[in-house]
Amino acid sequence: MTAIEGLQAALNGLGLKAVEARLENLLEQASKKEPSYAEFLQDLLSCEVDARRTRYLRARLQLAHLPFIKTFDQFDFSFQPSIDERQIRELRSLRFIHEASNVILLGPPGVGKTHLSVALAEAAIQSGFGAYFMTAHDLDNDLGRAYREGRLDRRMRVYLAPKVLIIDEMGYLPLDDLGATIFFQLISARYERGSIILTSNKSYGDWGSIFGDPIIATAILDRLLHHSTTINIRGESYRLKDRKKAGLFPQPGEDAGRPAPFPATERFHNGPRRQGSTSPRKTSAPLTAPGRSENPP
Repeated sequence: MTAIEGLQAALNGLGLKAVEARLENLLEQASKKEPSYAEFLQDLLSCEVDARRTRYLRARLQLAHLPFIKTFDQFDFSFQPSIDERQIRELRSLRFIHEASNVILLGPPGVGKTHLSVALAEAAIQSGFGAYFMTAHDLDNDLGRAYREGRLDRRMRVYLAPKVLIIDEMGYLPLDDLGATIFFQLISARYERGSIILTSNKSYGDWGSIFGDPIIATAILDRLLHHSTTINIRGESYRLKDRKKAGLFPQPGEDAGRPAPFPATERFHNGPRRQGSTSPRKTSAPLTAPGRSENPP
């Protein structure tokens, strides 16, 4: 057995696959550059560290259940001038994760809410934070089924564990009494413990229709908005821009009969809660979330 074969066998036994695969190239480069022993060892180990980090990030991305991979560089800010790029740059620093703060993206369909939420999640994963993506509809179905099967506490932990939970498409479908109560418990359990990135096509004033009750909507918004950043996107659908250019949609001035665009501003009062305003609606059986009381502060 040659020295190189012996090294490859040793590296394979230690599980250093990346170094084993590149050993001959690294030795050839070293013979030409003549680095010090320390420099050569650093190059050797850096090869394995980089490979393991790549595998780690790939696994984290798979566990996050992201619907696609999108970055901020792929987002066309010129198409959505209502977005404050300075605000986005602040979010890209990921300080909101360290502060267990939330990010709420509001706007009509097609303006890039999901793109930005996925880009934030991808940046969080690259920085070592856990993330998990779920549409509001799938989340409602999943936790509702877990409740009916008597395993809500265990299933809830899936949504409490990651530092960043992405809830997409809030408001496209209303929640029933059970779904609204469970959602309230999830928001309460993550309050000041982990960040939520949420996208919605509904303004805050319409959230009562999502949950079927303005009281529980107020209780949920109270917790979501206490530590949060709201990005209100008022542009047109990016997905439909090419069809509009082709004349398949009315041009400006031809749509007078259309509903008014998404509200330019949102207001929500974060003052003291009124007595009894944070109690969720009653269900047929009490629900509990791990680590929290039934009436969290």
